[in-house]
Amino acid sequence: MSERNVKIESRVGLHARPAALFVQTAAKAPMDVTVAKRGGSPVNAKSILAVLGMDARHGEVVVLSADGDGADELLDSLEALLSTPEPEGA
Repeated sequence: MSERNVKIESRVGLHARPAALFVQTAAKAPMDVTVAKRGGSPVNAKSILAVLGMDARHGEVVVLSADGDGADELLDSLEALLSTPEPEGA
């Protein structure tokens, strides 16, 4: 099991475009991917409703986890989506 603590730097957190990109990336994974707020229960990252329901905010830390071949590479991609600030005007 690979796990990452990721600080959300996107201005809109897990909402709108970053959420859609996050879920699209997770959905293509040949493994289960989960995301959890600190101290919260993990939810399957393949469901946009579950991820949006977490209501994660800018500056909040979430835990990403995945298990299987390529898990580290997948988590690298998901971490990049969440931890990169959006350009102004996006």
